[in-house]
This record gives sequence, C-alpha cells and structure tokens, in this order.
Amino acid sequence: MRRALLVLPLLIFLLLAAFFLRDLLSKEEGKNELTLPSPLINQPFPEFSLASVTEPGKTIERSDLLGKPALVNVWATWCVACRVEHPVLNKLSAQGVIIHGVNYKDDQAAAQQWLRDFHNPYQLNISDTDGRLGLDLGVYGAPETFLIDAQGVVRYKFIGVIDERVWDSELSARYQALVEEAKP
Repeated sequence: MRRALLVLPLLIFLLLAAFFLRDLLSKEEGKNELTLPSPLINQPFPEFSLASVTEPGKTIERSDLLGKPALVNVWATWCVACRVEHPVLNKLSAQGVIIHGVNYKDDQAAAQQWLRDFHNPYQLNISDTDGRLGLDLGVYGAPETFLIDAQGVVRYKFIGVIDERVWDSELSARYQALVEEAKP
C-alpha cells in the first residue's frame, strides 16, 4: 500500500505531462488557438434592431445584412487591439470586401470620431451600446469577427486581431468561397 502511494504522484505527473505534450504538438500542427466553438456556426445571425453609428436616426436590422457575404466585425474605441486591426480592415474594404461593424458597449460620439480619424471600412455600422447584440452573438470582447453568407447564416467566427496573416490563412479563402457560392 505504501509503495502504491509513492508511485501515485509519478503517475499523475506523467498523465499531466502527456496532456500538455499533446496540446503543444497540436499547436505546432497549425491549429488556431483563437478559434473557440460558437453555437452560432451554421445558424442565422441574431435578430436585432439597433441604431446606426454613422447615420443618425437610421435603424439597422438583421435583414440589412442580407444579400452578400460579409465580415461582421465587433469593435470599440476602448479596444486597443481594434486600433491595430483597423488599418487592415480599411485595406480589405478598399479591395471590395464587405465589412459591417458592431460598435460594442461604446459611446456613439467616440465611435463617430474614431471613424473620422481612422476612416470607415464598414458598409453598415451597428451601435450596440448596451451589449445586447454582443450577448446574443456570444462575444467575449473586442475584436471578434463573424463571417456570414448571403442569407445571413454565420459560417465562421474569429476572435482576435485580423492582420494580413490571419486574413490570408483564416478568412480569405472562406470569404471567397461564400462569394462564389452567392453567384447566380
């Protein structure tokens, strides 16, 4: 019995080491550590009716997102990482990628100033000041980006900064496939 108690810590250590090694090897194989499961994958983008950030008095609804595949980018002026991501979004928008914004738990005046200062890559920009849409989306924070098809179905979710590497490795091919799928 005493010998078994002496071996037990060694067995626990070896078991933990095996789990950590498996995790380390899976990251080396190129698995994206920022991809978290989302219950929204292959589900319709949530229904909403919220104010526009850029067009005072205008209300944006889920139906406004339909018709063409798009990125839906959750951002905020208080988000340091969003400032890093923003130039890439401007570049993608200039290349014809459709991007809609969800300004998450932010002050609308600050968001409008941000877009004047750093340019506006968004075709539609939804003001989610109370975070209700973010909650429906399962947002952990900003930035987060959803890829939706022309019917408004969520096809992919990416958490973190979209830089050129992420666009090339994670999003570009998925976006292009949805664009091709939407062609008549």
